[in-house]
Amino acid sequence: MNLLVKTHSKGPLDSYQERVSSGLLKDDEHQRELVQNLQDLHDMLEEYTPPKIVHPSIESLKPQSTSFFGSLFHRKAPRKLSTQMSPNLPKGLYMYGDVGSGKTMLMDMFYDTLPVNITSKTRIHFLHFMQDVHKRLHDMKQKHGTDLDAILYVAADIAEKGSVLCFDEFQCTDVADAMILRRLLEALMSHGVVLVTTSNRHPDDLYKNGIQRSSFIPCINLLKTRLRVLNLDSTTDYRKIPRPPSGVFHHPLDKAAKSHAEKWFRFLGDPENDPPHQAVHSVWGREIEVPKASGKAAWFTFEELIGRATGAADYLELMRSYDAFIVTGVPGMSYRERDWARRFITFIDAVYESRAKLVLTSAVPLYQLFMSPSEVSTALSNPDDPVALPADHDHEHSDVDDVMRLMMDDLGLNMKMLKSSNIFSGDEERFAFSRALSRLSEMSSREWVERGLGMEHLGGKGEKEGWERVRSRWREDSL
Repeated sequence: MNLLVKTHSKGPLDSYQERVSSGLLKDDEHQRELVQNLQDLHDMLEEYTPPKIVHPSIESLKPQSTSFFGSLFHRKAPRKLSTQMSPNLPKGLYMYGDVGSGKTMLMDMFYDTLPVNITSKTRIHFLHFMQDVHKRLHDMKQKHGTDLDAILYVAADIAEKGSVLCFDEFQCTDVADAMILRRLLEALMSHGVVLVTTSNRHPDDLYKNGIQRSSFIPCINLLKTRLRVLNLDSTTDYRKIPRPPSGVFHHPLDKAAKSHAEKWFRFLGDPENDPPHQAVHSVWGREIEVPKASGKAAWFTFEELIGRATGAADYLELMRSYDAFIVTGVPGMSYRERDWARRFITFIDAVYESRAKLVLTSAVPLYQLFMSPSEVSTALSNPDDPVALPADHDHEHSDVDDVMRLMMDDLGLNMKMLKSSNIFSGDEERFAFSRALSRLSEMSSREWVERGLGMEHLGGKGEKEGWERVRSRWREDSL
């Protein structure tokens, strides 16, 4: 009897270990964590089968007349072709850091050890890539007319050359690049292309002060949502422990999600002096179980925290006992899970108001936590009974607009339509939903995450002790 045993190809971690063993590299905890992220993607790619590339027809890329009268006056509307991405597309990587942070070496390790099932791959300097794209677009329009939407066709051509596309030195300094990048990258990913890139800048710092930068914001949001952003520059706290290179929120629930939660729990907890253990707290005669605690960090699955009949009093007690929370397995919640959504929003408010840290692994991006694109589309297609909004509504809640823009841009909505939708049961629920997204956005910022941790570049142990005094006063006020 022949048994088929699946063999794994050499991966980035093997390559890193070889370099350490040969003395080419010194074993470094931060660098090893970075390589682990490469390994996670390598493992997902071993099981990935890219879709067959289908080119759009030239005719479908030409605009169509809006009406008989419109055609008389040569007014044409662009066709809208889908660039929907498969849920099976592995999440790519965006690695940024200063000169000397090891970007080229990490890309070498990843590209040179890609699994054997990835039969087509491309690695190119981003500047050269964009020059090639503009040349292709120019040639297409010369051949088929200037009103042709050539981006989708060019993206299909590029996708045929490589199901994994690696960019060295991603940047945007040219307005011509800025205007097409979001649609180009979306189109590539819709063809199943996995993107991995290095850069000197965080996505938020791309095209700073550029002409029409507001038009480039959707591209920044796409990079942050569809790629895992890793900081290659090592930052350590007063214990000399390096901060995990990724942000605190991770989606989807892929192979990298588990290691993401473990790294942050190890960093925010104190496993050496307080090994992970179960804990129990009492609220009004009831017991709250914490499945895993270490130091001032508590780890729950979503089911353990929100699936139970918990409420504001329980969350407040947890805030008094812990400074950081890791919640894993957060699902997307629609109207069917409205009770879960309400509880989760209450928990988010408690974390925010106590100035604690929050680490999440979720099935969907943050802006889809409380409604799916199909749910929004269905609700907004039937606006027969719109909810009346107060005249000063938008002004009163203008602070949430920036956070909502990502969801609106992704779903093709505007703020008035969203807040008039019958998805929500009333104004207060609308506001709570918007506020939760705004607060999650703020809690994911570097400033929020690193505050009070005693990071060396912020003042070390003295900064941590000062923040502990602030937290202590909050605990006293909350009693």
